[in-house]
Amino acid sequence: MPKRKRFVQTFFTRHCLFHQAMTETEERLIRRAQQGNLAAFEQLVALHDRQVLKLAFHLLSRREDAEDVYQEIFVLVFRKIGTFRFESEFSTWLYRIVVNACINYRKKRSRERFYSLESPLAEDEEPEGRYQIAAPEVDPERAAMNRELGQKISEAIASLSEQQRAVFVLRHFHGHKLQDIAAILSCAEGTVKNYLFRATQHMQQKLRAYHEGSL
Repeated sequence: MPKRKRFVQTFFTRHCLFHQAMTETEERLIRRAQQGNLAAFEQLVALHDRQVLKLAFHLLSRREDAEDVYQEIFVLVFRKIGTFRFESEFSTWLYRIVVNACINYRKKRSRERFYSLESPLAEDEEPEGRYQIAAPEVDPERAAMNRELGQKISEAIASLSEQQRAVFVLRHFHGHKLQDIAAILSCAEGTVKNYLFRATQHMQQKLRAYHEGSL
């Protein structure tokens, strides 16, 4: 198998963040937060804030945008937590809020850029962020490949439709099953399969040059 193609495949496996089922401790915190206990809500946030920020970053591609929407997300969670009925995993309910907030944020950003007559990027600002491995790479060649691949993946994901992007990220970067993604997006599992198929085709096309080692 070509070196770059093997590296692309292992990249997704290494970055997949698998969600966990709701624990008894989490359930207690949710019930206390629903009763207005701010300390319990803060503990609940601490359990999920890292995953929420990572999901927001994967959906928005820019760290600054992810940090902005992160604040909005937990304000929404605080306001809506009383509506959670324990009919699904809390992460499913939470991720639905994250996905919708990110979609709305991207639409808002698009409108702001469209109506702005003078909105040039700063000289050191890139249109999109990039996916990076947090741990430093000892091998300079691998580190360079990682940076290059991260940028290509970021560009490819940014070019997906909103729904395709959400499905692809939830599946390949957060390890959700198709039925869980369907619950998060409030759609049929067959629809999720279709989004994933189209997103995968799109990503393969965009990354084909990298697979073949001829960028």
